Amino acid sequence: MMNKIGVSSPLTNPSILPWRSIESIACSPILVIAPHPDDETLGCGGAIALLRSLNCDVQVLVISDGTLSHPNSLKYPAPALLALRESETLSALKLLGVEVNAISFYRMQDGSITAQYKSAVATCRAYLTKVAPQIIFLPWRYDPHPDHRATWKLIHTALENLSLSPRLIEYPIWDWDLEQRGSLPQSLEVTTWRLNIGPVVELKQQAIAAYRSQITDLIDDDPQGFHLTAEMLANFTHPWEVYIEENR
Repeated sequence: MMNKIGVSSPLTNPSILPWRSIESIACSPILVIAPHPDDETLGCGGAIALLRSLNCDVQVLVISDGTLSHPNSLKYPAPALLALRESETLSALKLLGVEVNAISFYRMQDGSITAQYKSAVATCRAYLTKVAPQIIFLPWRYDPHPDHRATWKLIHTALENLSLSPRLIEYPIWDWDLEQRGSLPQSLEVTTWRLNIGPVVELKQQAIAAYRSQITDLIDDDPQGFHLTAEMLANFTHPWEVYIEENR
């Protein structure tokens, strides 16, 4: 199903989107790119669990360290928060079936991708060459969060001039928030579809719950700290996940 979008998002009417089976994307290796620790589970947790149940090799690369989620916490200064968030990622992905040695952390500070762009591209290019993924899951290019958009650009730039032609599948995170969702260019043509994750949706919910720093009051000494609301979390607990691909 093609969706030519202008001011409306491909998420406007998710219930009418067509279905695709996990078998249609089952291959190895598959790479999941997360702008921050937790994006991989929120956006692709169901797909990850299903792919691992089919013994697909799933690699996960987390770009930013997430340490600005609670920048004023005395209990969790940046080094402690980095360690906490990485441990949450390891716990969440273990539940989804991903081994520790398949998870990589680049540890770029939140908001620093653009400032370190040249070195980040070189590092990603070397990593992509090593993994040689057949499919890459990456954040939706028009996600309202600047780190998500920068991550999309980073991966696309790193793929240039490589002898790789992976299938690129984008997943939305903050575009689910109507207050943040922006307009899109009319020239963009994408295919938007749903993946049935009913058999593993409870497992995905357990993995999301591993991110206590983001969904509970675990870090209670930073009034300006980040917290995923129940309304936002509800977008990731459906028995389906939404994915977007550019028409080629």
